[in-house]
Amino acid sequence: MIGSQNSPALRPHLYVCLNGSQIEGVAFFGRQVVLSARDESIIGAFAAIKTAATFERMIVGPRKTVERYWECVAARHAAPRIVRESQPVLAVDRGALRGDPGGVSVRRARPAEWQSVAVNSAAMIHEELGYDPRVGSAEFDANIRAAIERGTWWVGEFENQLSFYCSEGPYNARTLQVQGIWTPPQLRKRGLGAAALFGICDSLLKDYPTISLYVNDFNAAGLALYKALGFHQVAEFTTLLF
Repeated sequence: MIGSQNSPALRPHLYVCLNGSQIEGVAFFGRQVVLSARDESIIGAFAAIKTAATFERMIVGPRKTVERYWECVAARHAAPRIVRESQPVLAVDRGALRGDPGGVSVRRARPAEWQSVAVNSAAMIHEELGYDPRVGSAEFDANIRAAIERGTWWVGEFENQLSFYCSEGPYNARTLQVQGIWTPPQLRKRGLGAAALFGICDSLLKDYPTISLYVNDFNAAGLALYKALGFHQVAEFTTLLF
């Protein structure tokens, strides 16, 4: 059985596939399409729900799930402009975490710092996805300010300068995903990113058993950094970007 849940925060629908009380699959259709399903029949059902009208920027989920979903919808969907075929999902727990704060202090971003967070978050998106989310829209800045108010943006500070940025993403009882990981280019290759991420993970592991993230398979520097901190691969995602 597939049903939808409406919420002002969801654009436009969250669908859940249930077998009795057991969740067998979840699909969020909004500016991102996010998929998870136990078997191909569920993926096909989610694909059947998807209408010809599209406005999402990406489709993301476990690799086999996204590949199967795309087979179902490709004929009635615009082609992706970028395919991130292999994105290792990494996780670290308290016992595996390694590193040193290295003189970098970490904390949650302050409301007065929203412009620095917005500029650097937009720079990360531009470097990764090839577009500036601030152009032509005030929504991006508003979302950054709201996230800071909720306490979900983190910064690293070195010698009185903001040197690192990341935010808390989806979470459950097993893990919290960190995302938007970014060291400004002029501050790279000094170990500041590794020191800051270590400190942030050290703080977050007080509340969650694991911290997770995902990264492109061609991002050698990122993979090396995460491995050095004790992250290991637990799954693989694929992302289609439009």
